[in-house]
Amino acid sequence: MNEKINNKSILVIGSLNVDFVVNVEEIPVAGETCIGSEMVLIPGGKGANQACAVGKLGGNVELFGAVGEDDNANLELLSLKSAGVSVANVISRAGVNTGIAWIMVNQEGDNSIIVIPGANHTLTNEDIDNHMDLIKEHDIIILQMEIPISTVVYAAKRAKEAGKMVILDPAPAPKEFPAELYSYVDIIKPNETELSILTGIKDVGSNLNEAANQLKTAGVGCVMVSLGKKGVFINDFNDERYHVPGISVKSVDTTAAGDTFTAALAVGLAEGKTIAQAAEYANMAAAIAVTRKGAQSSLPTRGEVKRMQKLSAQEKN
Repeated sequence: MNEKINNKSILVIGSLNVDFVVNVEEIPVAGETCIGSEMVLIPGGKGANQACAVGKLGGNVELFGAVGEDDNANLELLSLKSAGVSVANVISRAGVNTGIAWIMVNQEGDNSIIVIPGANHTLTNEDIDNHMDLIKEHDIIILQMEIPISTVVYAAKRAKEAGKMVILDPAPAPKEFPAELYSYVDIIKPNETELSILTGIKDVGSNLNEAANQLKTAGVGCVMVSLGKKGVFINDFNDERYHVPGISVKSVDTTAAGDTFTAALAVGLAEGKTIAQAAEYANMAAAIAVTRKGAQSSLPTRGEVKRMQKLSAQEKN
């Protein structure tokens, strides 16, 4: 178990999947058959990935979600525990499988993902009500979109009512996003594709200000757009706009980049960093994650991010 830092506590409400990762030369198009080089079984799921990343970065973290009564659940929970994540309140559902995801990764590190939700889609508003003590016990609540959307909205609403900071990673972004949810979100963290889906703006990279304004008008406190190698665009709580530069690394697998970013952002804020400082920290953590294969297997430790920070500071000097 990782050493914990003295900071605010983080609750991740979200999905737990086991990832079946297949490496291919090129991701096939419709009607095409291709040969994969290998297949590995890796604990994943956006909620679990984010909780695991928080744990590895030294944050005080608990995960709330649902699994089935199967071997995949055991694999997932063991990985979380080893990262220092509390899973005492994860629900075990009878008669349903633990969520799984089929992930194809090409030679450039890009991926294509099919998710079979399983137990993740059994998480209900009633489950949130029955575990309100968890929301009340933690300071920062992280949500994503791999559990039922109605449950995401309800969890965010209850967290906001309890005076908590709510961070939403809107992935996978639904085509019909519930407008009500925006008013419960303090920080939303889409990538460019997700931002385009949320706003309907096709060339979103050239219209980041317009897209961010649209989400702010809808009720979001701070918009933070991850741009991959191009860094991070921020429209913060004070409506100030700025850019955190990207970090040049050799990308191997981008599967957990977004989850790592969201987790590290929460850790940074829990430690008292400013929005810009937390985004820079998250950018470094995500840069490390893309240099390794898999989801939870690629997540960086607190020490690794510290070393990258030192190297970055030396290069600036």
